[in-house]
Amino acid sequence: MNTDRNRAQTLLISAVAGALAGLGVGYTLLKRADDNERSSTLTAGEGLSLAFIVLGLLRQVAQLGDED
Repeated sequence: MNTDRNRAQTLLISAVAGALAGLGVGYTLLKRADDNERSSTLTAGEGLSLAFIVLGLLRQVAQLGDED
């Protein structure tokens, strides 16, 4: 029973943290676009770079509990 509560709490905290991080990234992207007086779209290279960074971050999070 307590495990279910911990799982729900972990998912909720993770969802809120992810939403806040997404808002921060969006704000930063729009601010950069305003400063450079251009549209807020990402180039293909920037998108690919961000995708690899996110995949690396997810891999690091997945390995947090490993003792290898």
